[in-house]
Amino acid sequence: MNIQEQIDEYITSQSEPKRSDMQTLHMLMLQVLPEGKLWFDNGKNSENKTVSNPNIGYGFYTIKYADGKTRDFFQIGLSANTTGISVYIMGIKDKTYLAQTYGKEIGKASVTGYCIKFKNLKDINVNILEAAIRYGIEATGEN
Repeated sequence: MNIQEQIDEYITSQSEPKRSDMQTLHMLMLQVLPEGKLWFDNGKNSENKTVSNPNIGYGFYTIKYADGKTRDFFQIGLSANTTGISVYIMGIKDKTYLAQTYGKEIGKASVTGYCIKFKNLKDINVNILEAAIRYGIEATGEN
């Protein structure tokens, strides 16, 4: 199964309204990063144990660790969780920026250093979410 098929299967496995919200967000990401690399992480480690929720990833950036090692990763992640949906915006150096800049305007969402979590798409301002995503893409300077 290729990455797009894995993404489609993951989205369709969600119950409504999460399925429709995930599909809407997936289409938004394809518009924001039309040439961006697609990723799918099923949330399992090398021993096939679940270590995280599955993630759809968009774009490309290189994580640089303190010890000098690097790792290729996605810029934006999209994941369903038990209470709703999480959008991960990777590579932002200032861990207060998202909450300070978008937290008050986005609606009913929890905004941390790199994650925007909400129950339903109807609870948030999608234009503000898109602005946060675009900021994150520009902050990493890759795609």
